[in-house]
Amino acid sequence: MFSLLMVGLALSAAIAWSIGGNDTANSIDAIVGGGALDVKKAMALFAVSQAVGAIVQGYMVMKTIGRGVVPDIDVVEAVAATLATFIWITIATLKGVPISTTHSVTSAVIGIGIAKWLQGGLMSIKIDAVLKIIISWISSPLASIALAIPLYNLFSRIFSRWSIDNSIAKVILIFVTTFSAYSFGANDVGNATGVYVTITSRYLGIPDTETMRLLAIFASFFIALGGFTVGKKVVETLAFKITRLDIPMALASEASNALVVWIFTTLPYILFGYGLPISTTYATAGSIIGVGIAKNRGLRGVNVKTIVFIMSAWILTLPLVASASIAIYSLIKTFI
Repeated sequence: MFSLLMVGLALSAAIAWSIGGNDTANSIDAIVGGGALDVKKAMALFAVSQAVGAIVQGYMVMKTIGRGVVPDIDVVEAVAATLATFIWITIATLKGVPISTTHSVTSAVIGIGIAKWLQGGLMSIKIDAVLKIIISWISSPLASIALAIPLYNLFSRIFSRWSIDNSIAKVILIFVTTFSAYSFGANDVGNATGVYVTITSRYLGIPDTETMRLLAIFASFFIALGGFTVGKKVVETLAFKITRLDIPMALASEASNALVVWIFTTLPYILFGYGLPISTTYATAGSIIGVGIAKNRGLRGVNVKTIVFIMSAWILTLPLVASASIAIYSLIKTFI
């Protein structure tokens, strides 16, 4: 039990590192693309802000990841799910493809549910929860697009009417980026640690609330480390290759992304008692597409080829990660 838990926490650290490498771009793409900060300074801002979000609000989504798709995940299942997720996210990160870690983790847990069923167990996947999460994958980028367009029009009018100095605009963008990174930490920390909340709580003999806080601190450190070590490629993909960002575009993009992620994290928790783990990558890409459409009055200013490339990776994630999770779980079970 102890050795598997240690392996699991090591994998949790590894997946947090992968999340940082792939998803740091979700919060700092606009500030880098808009020229307000260089990549290193933007990553430092992200590291601090996401840690605060993870510690303050990360608990809202952690239990959703850990118990919302397949209930009572044991150590073997958690290890198989995180290993499958880690492999896929690492491949995508090294290739510079901005995939969804939420999509990856959920796909891995679905694979665990299928594997247990194939081995003669009961179908334990909570279909209604899976459907809600899938709906969030569709609705979050659409919400970001819908919000980014009026925000861009608003910021453009303000800038043209009052001739706001670029230095002031960049300060505003830094504050918006801080909120975006905070929202990211609140929503995404569960991707690395959610499947280990119950296991760790039982082993250490401490309440879930304290366990989630400890896991949030643990994961946020490795998320920051992943951003600093391998995150640059994905930042450049989102910051420069979908559409070119000026300051009003960057502000509108980051503000819409931050609001969508924070609302999906907080509002469902207030109403239903659990946060909804959305894809921050989807929300980010949607916000950038939205400002590109707003500025150019259509898709003319948007790199459709890059969007198709990103969407292909999203579509492949579910079958590939679920299959990997099934294979890894079955392999581990043959030796235990």
